[in-house]
Amino acid sequence: MSDDIYWPTLAVILAAGQGTRMRSQLPKVMHPVGNRPLLGHVLAAVETAGIEQVAVVLGAGSRPVAEYLHRAAPAAQLFTQHEQLGTAHALLAARGALQAHEQGCVLVLFGDSPLISAQTLLQLRQALIDGAAVAVAGFHTETPGPYGRLLVEDGRLLAIREAKDASPQELHIGFCNGGVMGLRADTCLWLLERIGKQNAQGEYYLTDAVAVANSAGLQVTAVEVDEHDVLGVNDREQLHAAEQLFQQRRRQAVMQSGVSLVAADTVFFSADTQLASDVRIEPCVVFGPGVSVGAGVRVDAFSRLEHIRLEQPVNEGVCHA
Repeated sequence: MSDDIYWPTLAVILAAGQGTRMRSQLPKVMHPVGNRPLLGHVLAAVETAGIEQVAVVLGAGSRPVAEYLHRAAPAAQLFTQHEQLGTAHALLAARGALQAHEQGCVLVLFGDSPLISAQTLLQLRQALIDGAAVAVAGFHTETPGPYGRLLVEDGRLLAIREAKDASPQELHIGFCNGGVMGLRADTCLWLLERIGKQNAQGEYYLTDAVAVANSAGLQVTAVEVDEHDVLGVNDREQLHAAEQLFQQRRRQAVMQSGVSLVAADTVFFSADTQLASDVRIEPCVVFGPGVSVGAGVRVDAFSRLEHIRLEQPVNEGVCHA
């Protein structure tokens, strides 16, 4: 199929998880990385990818999440999953959005994956444009451990095998399920309605869409992405790991954009930090929310900045912060 054809895209973000392992009164998707909620990072990736429509599935009693979405993504459609009966059940909670989206692509994302990139979303969409009915994001790792294995043959994704169900040979497979999935809009609901709950947990798993699609003779494919892109946050240790990876990415990005970091590992950014070229940042600097730094400014060591714009005065030397 040609990518010259306009393919409208709906992103459905599943954010109904209770996050009990966080041991917090704050909903899991509202915990911050780079001073932005986990869910906010997913919304930012969707926006960067140019995806036109967004639906978010919330859990019962998720008022803080709904209030955040009204501010951060007022055009998003909100749905509630009243019972926790699996990922396919969660997606079907957004049935209204799925029914209205008859053509194009549906991307299923998770609100606790703050490192997801626009590139990954566009890769999944392209796989659907190229003819797949189901496209699954996968990653290679030398330590597959508990991850579901992607069984691929001649470019076709045959199955997603959970680790507990895998044979000894399958356990050696290092290509693993990243969770994020794309579905063609014209067959999405048809597939979802044929997913059963014949499993130990009695839940409806979105991963079963692969088997249903294969049984129907539809094209199913796996799209390789960066492992970090699909990193989910379920507890405080994973939240810390996501923060470290976010900071590493931002440090690399700002240096590539023409910013000097004297001691990169001691500088911490917020997701909305804006830095012009030729900014010099000395050691031990923390950028809180709402900071913009103009060209040529030097940020002195041991500075903490919030809600401020720094500019170099006209016809003067380097501005110090």
